[in-house]
Amino acid sequence: MTGAGGLGLTGSAELSGAAELGWSVPPELGELHNFNQLEADYAGWQSRGLKLDLQRGKPSPAQLDLSEELLADPGIGHHVSAEGFDIRNYGGPDGLLELRSIFAELLNIPVAQFLALANGSLRLMHDTAMFALLFGVPGSQRPWIADIYDGKPVKFICPVPGYDRHFSICAELGIEMIPVPMLDDGPDVCLIASLVAKDSSIKGMWIVPTYSNPTGATLSEEKARALFSMPTAAPDFRIFWDDAYGIHHLTDDCVPARPVLSFAAEAGNPDRVFVFTSTSKITFAGSGVAFFAASPTNLAWLRSRVAVQSIGPDKVNQYRHAMYLKSPDNVRALMGKHRAILLPKFVALDAALRAGLRGSHGSPAVAGSPTVARWNMPKGGYFISLDVLPGTAKRVVELAAGAGLALTPAGSAFPHEHDPNDSNIRLAPSMLAVADVELAGSILASCILLAAAETVHPHPSPAPAPTNLPCSCVAGQSAQGGPLGQHPPLA
Repeated sequence: MTGAGGLGLTGSAELSGAAELGWSVPPELGELHNFNQLEADYAGWQSRGLKLDLQRGKPSPAQLDLSEELLADPGIGHHVSAEGFDIRNYGGPDGLLELRSIFAELLNIPVAQFLALANGSLRLMHDTAMFALLFGVPGSQRPWIADIYDGKPVKFICPVPGYDRHFSICAELGIEMIPVPMLDDGPDVCLIASLVAKDSSIKGMWIVPTYSNPTGATLSEEKARALFSMPTAAPDFRIFWDDAYGIHHLTDDCVPARPVLSFAAEAGNPDRVFVFTSTSKITFAGSGVAFFAASPTNLAWLRSRVAVQSIGPDKVNQYRHAMYLKSPDNVRALMGKHRAILLPKFVALDAALRAGLRGSHGSPAVAGSPTVARWNMPKGGYFISLDVLPGTAKRVVELAAGAGLALTPAGSAFPHEHDPNDSNIRLAPSMLAVADVELAGSILASCILLAAAETVHPHPSPAPAPTNLPCSCVAGQSAQGGPLGQHPPLA
């Protein structure tokens, strides 16, 4: 039922769909006195006039301050690279060796196959996809865009929930997107293998292999090797390997960097993978250095494209990064400082959600009992992936906005912002102070409960202020279905 200005749901359809996906609403939420209390709690948050934001995973000012020394480097008179050329001039298309050496070691990639290029990996990924469209890649019979001109699609596999900016690149370039469920150990590789084996229009796929955005999942070695070895109908199929969080650990259980170029070569497909990473959340976001790694054949291809675009990267910025970071061990030490700032925020958000959803309104604490929310506690990266009762994510975001909490739009982690279950919301606590993260988590819990209660209670809701497939082909593969199955119920 829609109340005055509200979007309340009575939803036998919503409840039926939720039940099919293994969700159910605690019966206490449908009781009138509890519903009235939920509305009163929400009105209390509205009255406080708060302005909080959990939308994007940006480094906080305290994190940016960690690299303040960069602003003083390289300094007057410091302009000769380790290889002996003047960083102030044109040239050096591969980037500075001293910086490449640091990050090649961190990512377990041979430095000869590791380039330092633009200021951010998003631009590099966009340009690489655009080059592939316009010119094809090694192994292409013609440019990918020629298929589009002939009325044939170019498609990418997109693990979901996934990184919204990957999807924006595809949408901008006219690439069709095929969603595939992201599980705890990476995407559903069996499903991917079955798709790419028979469809030559599938030219690529996105993957964030370590602490994935937003689920925090890390690709297992078995799945990585399966992706590199699976037969593909397209001879020019490419994996866009966006290792944005490979060294962004939040626990002592650090995921080691895997030699992905070696994996691809051992599988007989050395040209299958493009590797991207950057310093954007290590030093200064937007003023960092992006890296590209690939086979010698792919490197030659990219060099030929970039040479027309630029006469060398920003070597002054690369030089100051090399001066400041100095070594892989120094980078690891810096990441430890980031962790010390970030981890309390994730702990605070997790605790606030647990407290708010297990309180006086009867939200259960026992796995498998009725639940209105599930989320992950990541071991690294910048995000928490929250699943709420199917059919209520948009309503939760709307309610939160009315209470002064900005959330990423529901569905953002899916192609074209379409979450078929209207369940997933990405959370990013990095920019807020710990106390504000706690407040944000409490508001969010209130909104989750109210949105869930609206699905079973005919009482009109308050108007906010304006503002899956089993798989057995990989050892240890979970047979879970879609993205809703990836997180254990925590509330």
